[in-house]
Amino acid sequence: MLEGILIGLSTAFSVTNVLMVVGGCLIGTFIGMLPGLGPMSIIAIMIPIAIGIGDPSAALILLAGVYYGAIFGGSTSSILINAPGVASTVATSFDGYPLARQGKAGKALTVAAIASFAGGSIGAVLLMIFAPMLASVALLFHSAEYFALMVVGLSAIAAFAGSGQVLKAVLMTLLGLIMATVGEGALFNLPRFTMGIMDLQSGFGFITLAMAMFALPEAIYLVLDPGRSNAGGGGGNEIKDLRISRAEARQIAPVIGRQSIQGFLIGVLPGAGATIASFLGYAVERNIAPREEQKEFGKGSLKGLAAPESANNAACTGSFVPLLTLGIPGSGTTAILLGALIALNVSPGPRLMVDEPEIFWAVIISMYLGNVVLLILNLPLIPYIARVLAVPRSFLIPFILFFTLMGAYIGQNNATELLLLVGLGVAATALRLADYPLAPLLIGFILGAMLEDNFARSMQLYDGVSFIWERPMTAGLLVLAAVLVLLPGYRRLRTRMRARGIEGGD
Repeated sequence: MLEGILIGLSTAFSVTNVLMVVGGCLIGTFIGMLPGLGPMSIIAIMIPIAIGIGDPSAALILLAGVYYGAIFGGSTSSILINAPGVASTVATSFDGYPLARQGKAGKALTVAAIASFAGGSIGAVLLMIFAPMLASVALLFHSAEYFALMVVGLSAIAAFAGSGQVLKAVLMTLLGLIMATVGEGALFNLPRFTMGIMDLQSGFGFITLAMAMFALPEAIYLVLDPGRSNAGGGGGNEIKDLRISRAEARQIAPVIGRQSIQGFLIGVLPGAGATIASFLGYAVERNIAPREEQKEFGKGSLKGLAAPESANNAACTGSFVPLLTLGIPGSGTTAILLGALIALNVSPGPRLMVDEPEIFWAVIISMYLGNVVLLILNLPLIPYIARVLAVPRSFLIPFILFFTLMGAYIGQNNATELLLLVGLGVAATALRLADYPLAPLLIGFILGAMLEDNFARSMQLYDGVSFIWERPMTAGLLVLAAVLVLLPGYRRLRTRMRARGIEGGD
């Protein structure tokens, strides 16, 4: 291992590969800031360029830099204009955008940059130390465990609801699960609930739904409320409050540490990825926070911003474990990277670190170098990026609408998506006016397809639901999900009983 690390250091720090890291990070950050142009699109475009480089190490370092650069930069549009163009940055908007509305856009971007750097760096260190060991652990997870993991994710849905909104959150989650059934089913490749519309055969596009739930209602709100764009000091010419205090640093440091480790472990599991890591990270931190701090989540909590940002970047790094050591892609993006590896005549698998250590270790070490580069590139730009909120409302509304429409169209290359975007956006605005939380709908939609797919596969393998009790890990995860569902109710009941006890004592 030590010999491999030394080989990786000499390869990663060559002039060519350092330039590849910087170039990949720049391209990825810029693309990540634009809603709708996620890492999958840009990596697919970059593959011919990477193959043309010739050197597999340099090519893979470039593509990896684009990948985690896009995840790093994806928080910007979520924080500034509430337009999460990538699934893994949806949770970032829950507290990032409220902070920006309070005139703390600079602070929100700073926290996001630091949390992203820490998550990616901790993930790179864990990847370097535990990659071979974690590869064998990842193989223990089958479709039954992934089904149970999705159930755990859905069971934490109460974390995304405000006080007194749990029932509304459950209803919105069910609506998201229903929307996930539109299109071809998991068992049979036959269209369902498409109403004869061919463009719905592949289901609703995530980008379209995300824009309709968050970005488009924001533009409509700006029209309905002329003073909204200037609320909280966001419309001033000077962006203040860029630094975080020592007290704030102490507040978010444990969150970043916990979620970097948890996010990395989730990223190691093929099929889990940065999206589930970010949602679970947010839910866990809200549930373990003191009752007074729980009320701040969704209204501009620094913990609520740091948790998903550190988790999704650590998961992005963790997804390279199954890719490099098993040849199994953990997400759509790593599936494209797998295709790039094969095109470069590199065979990922258990023998990669033995047969081609210069590739395996150079990619891992370049990840840490890339996170340092991303931090150096992004921190000085924060005052300028935050000035987006100083744009007058007459310009800000077309700006949001342009990126919303462009993101939806590019996501599917289909004009029907624009009609769906407008229809869903109007419906989302009405739900928001009725005080229904929109985040649970999107979570239900994202997890619904994976939930159905893994449940159907498990039913086929075990000829029924016997996998629930025949696989101890599946049963354990489902018990954890039940605990997460019952725990909030138990806490409320205990609080009421204590209050009655105090009243009785008086």
